[in-house]
Amino acid sequence: MLVMLSASCGKHLNQYPSDGIPAEKITQDHAQMLTTGMYNIVQYKPTFNGWALFDLIGGDLIRTGATNVNTPKLMVEGAIDPNKSIVTSPWNGYFAGLYQINITLEYIEKLPDISEKNTMLGTCHFFRGLYYYHLVTRWRNLPIIRSSKGGELETQRSEAEVWEFVAEEFNKAITLLPEFTDKNYVSQEAAKGLLARTYLAMGRKEEAAALAESLILDSKFSLCEFSDIFRGSHNTEEIFTFANLLQEGRVNFSSYYYTKESGVGGGYNFCPSAEVMNMYQEYDKRKDISIGYQGSNPVLNKYCSGDAGRDPIHIVRLAEMYLISAECKGLQNGIDRLNELRLFRGLDRLNPSNEEEFIDAILNERRLELLGEGFRWFDLVRCGKYESTVGVEEKYTILPIPARELSLNNNLRQHPLWQAKMP
Repeated sequence: MLVMLSASCGKHLNQYPSDGIPAEKITQDHAQMLTTGMYNIVQYKPTFNGWALFDLIGGDLIRTGATNVNTPKLMVEGAIDPNKSIVTSPWNGYFAGLYQINITLEYIEKLPDISEKNTMLGTCHFFRGLYYYHLVTRWRNLPIIRSSKGGELETQRSEAEVWEFVAEEFNKAITLLPEFTDKNYVSQEAAKGLLARTYLAMGRKEEAAALAESLILDSKFSLCEFSDIFRGSHNTEEIFTFANLLQEGRVNFSSYYYTKESGVGGGYNFCPSAEVMNMYQEYDKRKDISIGYQGSNPVLNKYCSGDAGRDPIHIVRLAEMYLISAECKGLQNGIDRLNELRLFRGLDRLNPSNEEEFIDAILNERRLELLGEGFRWFDLVRCGKYESTVGVEEKYTILPIPARELSLNNNLRQHPLWQAKMP
């Protein structure tokens, strides 16, 4: 029996579960509901720890209060451990979500050729690619699970093989999904954005730049006011965003970042470091939306619902494409894209003198633009700058496989950086 998955937003996304039904009686309507349910599953399964991880361990956020982990270095060293929830809850969430994605894909593949079959298949491949992107950036060597059965029997693949699988999934999604109509639905354009991000990580810069440029030049999208993106206004910059509605959302960023003085409540578990609070120039149009003070407390301000609501989870937006294009083209051909974004955000042009300065400028602009959106840790790791920037050991450039998973699955091997040293 299948459990029909639950609600999300939009004309198809506000349907609610029906009773379980036998697999052989799955219809197009049932398949549509299963596909719709994936939006809900993919949103909440990684938990807050999954979505916020790269910011929590990227050196930009620290714990609040008089704790022993209120510096970026101590924050990382205190959080990343094979038994800590910041590692275990995303691992469990990703693989639980993958089971749901795979079983939905299997049922849809058995349907006759119906009008919406390609869209449903494309949605499955999009979400499987997204999940594996998150997995490979964190754990590198992983089993590739393409079926709902026997996943624990799969052996770990090389990091290169997993990256190729991620690219394969997004390429399939591009061929199957419809063109963009709404930011809360997956689309060809959203898949292109994630494939550009994937190719950047793989070092396939020419292909990444071409995909990013195709979105920059697409008349459906344009840069917009920062407040429009993070305060719920209609805008042309968001390419794909999870709505994360209150009645379905289990990921509440703002509750972790806001204080009780906010007026909407908040647990205030994490706050920007002093360096982050001072990194925006006064005339940077992103400043007041990105950071602020509630009383005397520094806060990450992009997510403003506090305990009272939920904020969207931004997955792909156009500003990232400007930065991908710039980075992949290099100083000579990419500086104009970097400066276009800076000028739009109210900043002056930059004129780096060499490629190293240019990469530093890109990383800094990504930090300013994408604070709190899940990029910083991997940006530093993929550029070889994490250890020197945060001041931690090399082992923190990868997450350890949870200890419990190693005990349950003999096919898993801990990364050498995290293997216990023999006396």
